[in-house]
Amino acid sequence: MITVSILGDYKGFEVDGHSGYAEEGSDIICASVSSAAYMTANTLTEIIGVKADIEVEDGYMHLVVSEENETAKKLIEGFALHIGQLSEQYPDYVIKLH
Repeated sequence: MITVSILGDYKGFEVDGHSGYAEEGSDIICASVSSAAYMTANTLTEIIGVKADIEVEDGYMHLVVSEENETAKKLIEGFALHIGQLSEQYPDYVIKLH
């Protein structure tokens, strides 16, 4: 199961685990969560230019924004909404904690 935690008042997020929905390389749920997490992280740091502390390992991403930024907060809020919808569609594979 993938667990996604939204940190603080949309200051960051943590993604941990694998869904187990399908074999590695064919798992649409892992791909969906990973893609959303990487898009959010890359948009924050490379497009908006927000400084963030990021740790990435296999099946794990931890991101915390280092500065107060309303646009970053809204982007993380959008990520949370997306993950929440995935957890409603696939409750046995994704859980969102706030």
